[in-house]
Amino acid sequence: MAKTINGSDDKNGHQFDSGDFRGTITWRIFRIMAEFVEGFQFLASLKKTVSILGSHTLATSDPYYQEACDLGEMLGRGGFTVITGGGQGVMEAANKGAAKVKAPSVGLNIQLPPPEGEMSNPYLNKSVSFHYFFTRKVMFSFSAQAYVFFPGGYGTLDEFTEILCLVQTHKIKKVPIILMDKDFWQPFVEWVKKEILPRNMVSPEDLNLFYIVDSAEEAYDIIKKTPIRKVDLD
Repeated sequence: MAKTINGSDDKNGHQFDSGDFRGTITWRIFRIMAEFVEGFQFLASLKKTVSILGSHTLATSDPYYQEACDLGEMLGRGGFTVITGGGQGVMEAANKGAAKVKAPSVGLNIQLPPPEGEMSNPYLNKSVSFHYFFTRKVMFSFSAQAYVFFPGGYGTLDEFTEILCLVQTHKIKKVPIILMDKDFWQPFVEWVKKEILPRNMVSPEDLNLFYIVDSAEEAYDIIKKTPIRKVDLD
């Protein structure tokens, strides 16, 4: 039978660890609240932010790495704040580019189980760390003026479709969603056209919610023409 922390019956059927209050649902709720408070406070002072996301496994010799570095540098020179997931690969490259021109280089880090540990790169001049992926994703969707998605795995796809859904459903204002590398992303677009669109699961205009580019220059041209997004907590 489920029990509360003090050993009495739990009328909601929740199971608690009777040996450590940090394992209770109540403690978890407070931990989640604390991450939201810390995250919003952290982002409140940042201006003209652009989020750059992509695979953390890419080597420094990978062409995507250099492209992300170039984009970070362009954004930094243009007065933008570069935000990444704080890890290696694409994230490190974008932060490196921003740091090169002494621009704000920000990481929304995630704490992972061993052996990975906390994802962090040496080019951050400001960062905050999250235990929960979902609180971290809320921070990513909070105030960025644009989102640039380099090739990546499940995490990148999750973050891309999350932002895409928020824009599609008008939960956040429309902002540039930019996919880097046509060869990588075009099969996704073709799948949407072939499998989802004919079933009326998306509208034809939903295919216009994102751009596909092949260079940092193309991405930057789109971003610099975009009006500054006002923070919306609706």
